[in-house]
Amino acid sequence: MPAVPESAQQQEVASEPVSDPVAPTAQAKSKNRFEAVQPVLEKLFELYPKLFGERFLPLKLGIFQELLAAHPGVFKRDTLKAALGVHTRSSRYLQSVAAGQKRHDLQGNPVEDVAPEHVFLSIVELYQRRQARSKENLLPRLRAQLITAFERSGLTRQDYLARIGTPAETIQALLDEALAEVEQQRARRAALKKAFEASGQSVEAFADALGMRVSDVQAALK
Repeated sequence: MPAVPESAQQQEVASEPVSDPVAPTAQAKSKNRFEAVQPVLEKLFELYPKLFGERFLPLKLGIFQELLAAHPGVFKRDTLKAALGVHTRSSRYLQSVAAGQKRHDLQGNPVEDVAPEHVFLSIVELYQRRQARSKENLLPRLRAQLITAFERSGLTRQDYLARIGTPAETIQALLDEALAEVEQQRARRAALKKAFEASGQSVEAFADALGMRVSDVQAALK
């Protein structure tokens, strides 16, 4: 897959089939691509260890242009684009996106949220890579991650589905379950909040009357 700006990479990665991880040709291509951009990746690590070091962080949109502008004599457009392509398709990078971490600027400061669709696509891509190498059924783990991602997005079901597009049939079935569970949780929290407001009680008294922990009631009321 040709290198593209990072803002589109998540969508392109997730739309392509996952290669057999033990296929010699796939391994050779991956190795050659990495070796070609390794000097650039090493330079990025040297200049920005907070972003490209031991810990990978989601990158701010437009960081490709900022790197070119900041280091005109260091990076060439094509090799930098290829290096960022390798970096942002790595499992370590996708893990940071899937976890919902914020995007960071060149100074390592969090500046913006990762779009919900990029979080979703990263979660699915990581699942596909892991499942291709594992005999264990990883769908339960994927379901839990999809629940968390949808809940954190704050979007309605309709808006969320409009942003992520149409996933594979297996993923779609699991996603439907995850969205339904979150909607049920939201409905229960809304009902609990309404009951609390009508009760006129303190949180402690309300929790005691329902036989719930105070911390659980407080969390539901947020």
